[in-house]
Amino acid sequence: MTIRWKYLIILIVLLPLLGLGFAWSGLMGVRASTGHWAATDWFLHWVMKNSVRTAALSVDVPSLDDPALVPAAAGHFESGCAICHGSPAQGRSDAVLAMLPPPPDLKEKVPSWSDAQLFEIVKHGVRFTGMPAWPTQMRDDEVWAMVAFLRKLPQMDANAYFQASGLHGIGHAGEVSPLPITCESCHADKKLNNGSIIPRLAGQSEAYLLNSLKAYAAKQRPSGIMEVAVGTLPEEGLPELAKYYAGQKLPLRPAQPSVDPTLVAKGQELAEKGRPADKVPACLSCHEKPGGNPAYPRISGQNTAYIARQLHLFQTGVRGGSQFNHLMTEAAKNLKEEDITALATFFAGRESVGP
Repeated sequence: MTIRWKYLIILIVLLPLLGLGFAWSGLMGVRASTGHWAATDWFLHWVMKNSVRTAALSVDVPSLDDPALVPAAAGHFESGCAICHGSPAQGRSDAVLAMLPPPPDLKEKVPSWSDAQLFEIVKHGVRFTGMPAWPTQMRDDEVWAMVAFLRKLPQMDANAYFQASGLHGIGHAGEVSPLPITCESCHADKKLNNGSIIPRLAGQSEAYLLNSLKAYAAKQRPSGIMEVAVGTLPEEGLPELAKYYAGQKLPLRPAQPSVDPTLVAKGQELAEKGRPADKVPACLSCHEKPGGNPAYPRISGQNTAYIARQLHLFQTGVRGGSQFNHLMTEAAKNLKEEDITALATFFAGRESVGP
């Protein structure tokens, strides 16, 4: 028995060494051209499915019915995902199909995953496949927007995809312009309405816009969507972009849907007077104040949904940016949900003023 135990111990020691020796020899193939053994391919996919299924058990799924979730995610999909997965506008290239494993056609694969499982995959990526994690782990709201878009993807034709993503420059012959996705793909005023979570840029100050662009580029203002978008731009071009949008005239706003006047009045009171008992300052003591700091954004005329979302991000400490973001984090932390709704409603219906 003693001899057998000795042999077992020797075997336990030698096996890892033999494995390392085999790996060191270079005889272990890593050529993507030869593919995986069927058993290896099955095992890797089996492990991945089990891992995603287990991780998704702890994910709480929000409502994904809001159509405003789709446009920003669609634009990001075109710029960051379609190159590998293809889209209703263009298929996958031969180079992509030669990857190991090849990125799947999501129109076929999405229906096989639950919302929680899609969230897990989009947020954290998948090892050994080239599927990256979401650019920032702090913006679950963006990840859920992508899940909402993916749910729509299997039913989308090219025209619906163009409308959602803002893609342009593709002709009938499949010709693509150098910049098929631009800022206007998402931020064009004609694409925005009061329920949009994408902001209007026209009329903001050059200082505020430039600070925002630099914050995204430096990953100081978390947004997987905007980090990728700004990451494609040269740093020296950011001031020119800020100047362009600062010089755009605010378009005439369409009539807002009827709102509760009591809600508007409550928002106006908070905006003008604040609530000192809860250390909630008056918004207009800083924003849109004549002669005020141009680095503070103009809120009036923004979309209700966008304002509410930004206040929630400040409230949870997620919204970063310039050297002034701590002021808003402090100002928003004692806001109640009904305060946020009231403020968003009031400012969305207010004409933009200020420097």
